Amino acid sequence: MSDSHVRFDDIYLATEPYVRAVGQVRISTPGIGWKAAEGEAEALAGLSIPGLSLPGGVLALQREDLRRLQWQRMARGYGLRIYMKNGTVHRLDGFAAEDFDTLRDAARRLLHGLALETRDISTKGWNWGRTDFEGTTLTFRVDNRPMFDLPMACVSNTNLANKNEVSIELQPPRTKGLRRKGGPDELVEVRFYVPGTAAAAAAADKKTGSDADDDGEEAEADGEVSAASVFHDTIKERADLGQVSGDSIVQFAEVLCLTPRGRYSIDMFSHFLRLRGKTYDYKIPYENVQRLFLVPKPDELHMMFVVGLNPPIRQGQTRYPYLVLQFVRDEEAAVDLNFDADAAARRFEGSLRSHYDEPLYRIVSNVFRGVTDKRLVEGGAFRGYHGSQGIKASLKASEGTLYPLEKGFLFAPKPTLYIPHSEIASIVFSRVDASSTNKMRTFDLKLNMHGSQDYQFVSINREEHATIEAYLAEHGIKMLSELGEAAAVSYKGMDVDSDDGGAARVQALGLSDEESSEDEDYVAGSDVDVPEEYDEDYVSPNDDEEDG
Repeated sequence: MSDSHVRFDDIYLATEPYVRAVGQVRISTPGIGWKAAEGEAEALAGLSIPGLSLPGGVLALQREDLRRLQWQRMARGYGLRIYMKNGTVHRLDGFAAEDFDTLRDAARRLLHGLALETRDISTKGWNWGRTDFEGTTLTFRVDNRPMFDLPMACVSNTNLANKNEVSIELQPPRTKGLRRKGGPDELVEVRFYVPGTAAAAAAADKKTGSDADDDGEEAEADGEVSAASVFHDTIKERADLGQVSGDSIVQFAEVLCLTPRGRYSIDMFSHFLRLRGKTYDYKIPYENVQRLFLVPKPDELHMMFVVGLNPPIRQGQTRYPYLVLQFVRDEEAAVDLNFDADAAARRFEGSLRSHYDEPLYRIVSNVFRGVTDKRLVEGGAFRGYHGSQGIKASLKASEGTLYPLEKGFLFAPKPTLYIPHSEIASIVFSRVDASSTNKMRTFDLKLNMHGSQDYQFVSINREEHATIEAYLAEHGIKMLSELGEAAAVSYKGMDVDSDDGGAARVQALGLSDEESSEDEDYVAGSDVDVPEEYDEDYVSPNDDEEDG
């Protein structure tokens, strides 16, 4: 330590979760600086922390931008929370208890008398208290002491579970190049019970323009609304989940969504999309989009656009790893894209057109493909018996359509599944036998997976067997019959209405002509009624021997 600066070694930068980068902290007259130790800057690759310069791994915080300094107990000893005037909060932890006096003197001497506050954490374990917002962080306080913080940047959805209960769903940040070591457990949802009412005027100030539910959100006759509604709107505003107009690239209004069910408006921004429904709002980063499918429904009137998500969106305890949007096939639209929404939106000018005039399903799928940079998989070369790209099937009690694609099977709309060919060990045909007494019009298809749950699709039309068999043979997928043979049973030559049906069934069962011929030792009329079956007075020879 010198008069011009104060230095601390082995201090962690904890502004972003899951970061394990250690370095050196220096407090001097220009401000506070943190520099990553040798080899530690790699853990910061891909982060966008204000004031952090890469690849050197240097965080520079100017003195005139500092607002508050707080000292508190942390998992790694003690930590320093640095509040900036623009609302950003930086965290440094790994300090020892005896560093408090040194930090307090350095802040007073080098940072224009900035005081180092002590933040006492509540450890009472109570589940009631009050909430405060500090910049972009929600703080839950018990006895006027903070118990925990919820960063609004991690909020993916919030909704009114009922009149007095607000649900907040959390999605930890997933940054490219950042690996989570050890795979820790994560908090995914918090629910707050908010009793009482608030003045309607105060509630109106919190409104962000999003659709309000009819169940308890409207102002009451006495000019008050529920406090839970005000809290819900505040969360949407701070987490940037509400409706934003004028700065989106494109908006699609009232799109029918089969999974999850409802109508949602889709706002496309430079780094994320927003689903806005009557009850649920979702903010989905483009990096969460993993797959895109565009397939026709068997009715030839609608198209389904399937968006695979990881992590999935949630409604309470229900997880939705796929969005299934439905469009009328003949619905045309003209859409203009706003590349001037912000500077980041201009990067899409090479992958998107500024004007679209074509079917709506094609516009939406092309825009999704452009902003996510994912391959759009459309129906492959497979054609069913009636020429459709999918075949009707049922998975357990759910009816849907099974689409044999180029590299896997897609089942939609609910539950939506994508099964790659590489994960399939074999496919078993069940109930393929047809006889004169039991005419099977459907069959089952069981997919045996490599080390995961098997899937069985039932009630598939018998006419589709030959087309599926040809598809599996073309893609080199192993087929088995119900008896475990190395080839699938074919319906060819098994017409139950023909005179040769019996012989065909004998061949299908693997019986030779000799095995099915008549017994040469059989003599007609040689059948004799067994006496003990019909004569109640019959006495067997063994009975006589036992009596003797």
